[in-house]
Amino acid sequence: MKNVTISDVAKHAGVSKSTISQYLNGRYEYMSEHTRKKVEYSIRELNYRPNIIARSLSQKSTFTVGIIVANILHSFSTHIIRAIELNFNKNGFHTIVCNADDEPEKERQYIEMLMAKQVDGMIIFPTGDNLDLYEQMKKKKYPIVFMDRTIEGLGIPSILLENEQAAEVAVKALTDNGHSRIAILTAPITRNITPRLERIEGYKKALVSRGIQVRDEYIHSVEVEEMKVSLRNMFELDQRPEAIIAGSDRVLVEILNFAKEHQLVIPKDLAVIGIDDVSFANLFTPQLTTISQPTTKMANKAVELLLQQIKGEQKLSKTIRFGGQLNMRQSH
Repeated sequence: MKNVTISDVAKHAGVSKSTISQYLNGRYEYMSEHTRKKVEYSIRELNYRPNIIARSLSQKSTFTVGIIVANILHSFSTHIIRAIELNFNKNGFHTIVCNADDEPEKERQYIEMLMAKQVDGMIIFPTGDNLDLYEQMKKKKYPIVFMDRTIEGLGIPSILLENEQAAEVAVKALTDNGHSRIAILTAPITRNITPRLERIEGYKKALVSRGIQVRDEYIHSVEVEEMKVSLRNMFELDQRPEAIIAGSDRVLVEILNFAKEHQLVIPKDLAVIGIDDVSFANLFTPQLTTISQPTTKMANKAVELLLQQIKGEQKLSKTIRFGGQLNMRQSH
């Protein structure tokens, strides 16, 4: 059985080969809706499969992009990845997803592997410890966009949450409910991970603006495995926290586990607000107050910026931030 070619599809649809090429490249603006539907029907009817290798050679593009996520366990990461993949799929691109586990060496290996595969560009949640590699990519004008984190001075387009604002919103919600002894728990800040640093800074600013003392013993940034000890230390203080802000969804889970283990009633014994929404927020008792990120909008902007670079439409490198949404529930 012979392979179906573009010529076969064009003949079946009654259009030119160039029209079929425009369709395969997603350039639907060059044809009418009627023509597009005819081409779609012919492709399905003939079971046509494009020759990806030939297409890549002729257009000097693999129509593939890489996504290197810092830690795929975060619900924010999985939602972002899905939205990015969906958008690129609509634009005729395949995606390769890699999980760096917040390990710089693993991230380096994935970047080198993806470049060897000649992917057209990458969206990276940077670990922050591969500056030389990021600089090389920037120097070569390799299409790259940072997600969730940024690195000052590199001039690489970055998509982030308004992290300081998110923490300030959390503090306001807690103080509005009468809480003043407010703690914050995040993952480690040893590599200057943007959201962690900014959320702590926003937390401090919000306390100061309300005349509340910033207490170092209420600020902990540790590995997930050490969070139980950090929480225990905070709750052994003479003046233990009456409220806590979880710096991420994984941190929130650790706080909830601690509260259950120590029979703390939320919010009576401990008020809780999580930055990053979680799928079980409405199912938990009490329902969890969270600040969610607009993942679809952030993903779409990242895809837009990367496609501009891939197409050679050089734009000014910039950091774009999105505001979070406070989901008022019962845990604060």
